[in-house]
Formats: sequence, C-alpha cells, structure tokens
Amino acid sequence: MKILVLNSGSSSQKSSLYEIGDALPQHPPEPIWQAKAEWNGDQAEVTIETSHGAQRKQQTKIASREQALEPLLDTLWTGETQVVSSPSEINVVGHRVVNGGQDLRQPTIITPDVKAAISHMSAFAPLHNRAELEGMEIVAKRLGNVRQVAVFDTGFHSHLPEPAFVYPGPYEWLSKGIRRYGFHGINHQYCAGRAAQLLGEDLLSLKLVTCHLGNGCSLAAIQDGHSVDTTMGFTPLEGLMMGTRSGSVDPGILTYLVRQGDITGEKLDELLNTKSGLLGISGTSGDMRQIVASLKTGDARAKLAFDIFVHRLRCGIGAMAAVLGGMDALIFSAGIGENSSDVRAAACANFGYLDLYLDPGKNAASTQDHDIASEDSVVRVLVIRAQEDWAIARDCWKLASEKIAGKASPG
Repeated sequence: MKILVLNSGSSSQKSSLYEIGDALPQHPPEPIWQAKAEWNGDQAEVTIETSHGAQRKQQTKIASREQALEPLLDTLWTGETQVVSSPSEINVVGHRVVNGGQDLRQPTIITPDVKAAISHMSAFAPLHNRAELEGMEIVAKRLGNVRQVAVFDTGFHSHLPEPAFVYPGPYEWLSKGIRRYGFHGINHQYCAGRAAQLLGEDLLSLKLVTCHLGNGCSLAAIQDGHSVDTTMGFTPLEGLMMGTRSGSVDPGILTYLVRQGDITGEKLDELLNTKSGLLGISGTSGDMRQIVASLKTGDARAKLAFDIFVHRLRCGIGAMAAVLGGMDALIFSAGIGENSSDVRAAACANFGYLDLYLDPGKNAASTQDHDIASEDSVVRVLVIRAQEDWAIARDCWKLASEKIAGKASPG
C-alpha cells in the first residue's frame, strides 16, 4: 500500500510517500519520497529526496499553495525523482489537521461532512485548517478519487479530564467551544508508544512527560496511554516559550495594551505569534541553534532568551510530573529536543530530587531513539525522533486495512 502524507503549514508544505506491506514494520521506515516547500512572500524553496538517492533543490515563484503543491506532487511520477508510474498507484492520502475540535477525534476518512466540520474549526485555527482543506482539494484535483484521511493533532488530547480542559473564565465559554484542545498530539502519542517500546514496558503502566520542542513547543503528561494534561490550549499560543511565540503571558498585559489604544487585535496576534519568544527576547533569531551560538560569544540577550526558555521548560516539566504524581520517563523530541544537548542538560539539571540524572557523555553524543539518563537515574530520559508523517501513514494504513477487511467479510 502506497500512502502519501501531506503536512500543511501556513507557509510550508511537507510531504512524504511510504510503501507499507501486509503488516506494519516494528520500526519507522524511511519514506521512499519526501519533499518540503517553504515560502516567504512569493518565493518558495523546494527540496525533494527519494530513497534511491535522487535529490532536487530549487527556488520558484508562487502565487498560491496550489502553485507550490501541484508541481511538488508531479515529481512523484515524473523526472529523476519519480517513484511511482502514475498517480493511480497511490492508495491513500493522509492529512495532518491541526484542530479537529470536540467531535473529530479519531483518524477519519474525509467526506463532505468531515470537511465542513474542519472548516468550522478554522475559526480557531485559521492559518492551518484552511491550508489543510486547500491541500485536500488539490489532491482531489491531481489524484482523482483517491481515499483521503484526516489525522487530528488535537485527537490525542481529546480525553483530557475536565479540570485540565475547562478554563476558569465564565462557564458559558465552554458552550462556545472555548476550552483547552492541546496540539502536537500526533507526535506526543507517537513518542509515548515509542518510549514504551524502547523501555520494554507496557505503555499502560508508564507515567510519561513528553517534550515536543521545535519552533512550536508543548509538553504532555501521559498516563495509562492517554494525555491527561498538556501546555498548549485553545490555540497553539499557550504554554511554553517558543521560537517566535510568547507562550503564556499575563492576560492583563494584553488588556493594558488594548486600553492604550495603539494596537489592534490583528497586530496583537502578530506580535504574540511572530515577534515574541526567542526572537522577541534575543532580537536576532528564533532558532535555538543561533541562540546557543550567540550566548557562547557573550551575547547577553541571547543568554536571557535561553535562560527564560529553560526556566519555563523546567516549570512545565515539574507541573506535568505533579499531575502524574511522578514520572517513569522524560522524553525530548522535535528539532530542539532532538538536537540541543545544552537545552536537555539545563532542563534536567534541577530534577535530582526526582532521582533524574543525565549521563553527560550520552547527552552530548546522543543518537535518536536513545536513553541518555545515567545508570543510577530512576527516571529514564529518552531522545526520540519526531515521526509525525510516519504516525499519520500508520493511522491511514490501519484505517484502510480495516475498510478492506470489512469489504472482504461475509454479510
């Protein structure tokens, strides 16, 4: 079965093609084709790689997502990056959908009703849900009547207990859909399952804190295989300090700025989402690699940005551990989590009271999907590669296999 995965962002498009046989592999396979387009204004940088070693990079001018995605899809069956003979070879297309709301929780075959529900949730995630809907339309245009599946970033958090998802504002907010949804659920769920596999333990017996640390950052507390708390909320803006997002701030700051009369809601949204976080404090970059490099040269604002990031990360980990009543493993994933030994070391430094200790050598030379805790650490510390695309492909395979089996069943 050939499964194409589309991961649509507001200014990016990631895609992967997996080939899966009659059984799911125990470990995530590499895709047979993967592509990424990132655009700034009307210019897009496109990178394509295949399992047979073909590579292609180019700059192109675009006026819409359609102009970026259609040529990207064409490389699946044309040119040196060809991996299928025709679009008809693709059996399923899976889409990461950021916000499925309260009703869309499980991987779901896309129908007009499902698209209408995703569109309704666009009011809460306008940049992402609309991009994902556009991707569905483009796939239908280019690949015809192929089965499409939506996998929801909010799904893993959909069973949060009420005290975790209800905001302490007016109770009427809840009836308006204002609640904590949580995000990055696809990767949090994947990391939990992978951690159980690495530790050789039953997932249902583990208390886990997962740290998805990339340009966007969130934590999840996982017990009995379920998310019981998380740091992102009604939008992906709540919680930890991020690359360009503020994370949680005193709401009084926002009402103060509004009362001053020099900022609109649109400008406030832009300020908190694109001009805050690591970028806002350092004044130079939202990239943790550049922050660490700058602080090592004595840049005081880069050091402050790093210190705030770590402070808030420690606070969040401590809060998640408190919800769980302890933890069996702490997991680092995504760009910063996987690659920044400095962040991991600083984040873990104050948790000796939980008998959590890093092995400095393992941390500095860590490979992905590896335990970097010292031998005497009671809490294990894992670095796990984010595998959102594979997790989506796996869900698509399971759903498609169930449908095939259902058709083959008598009666």
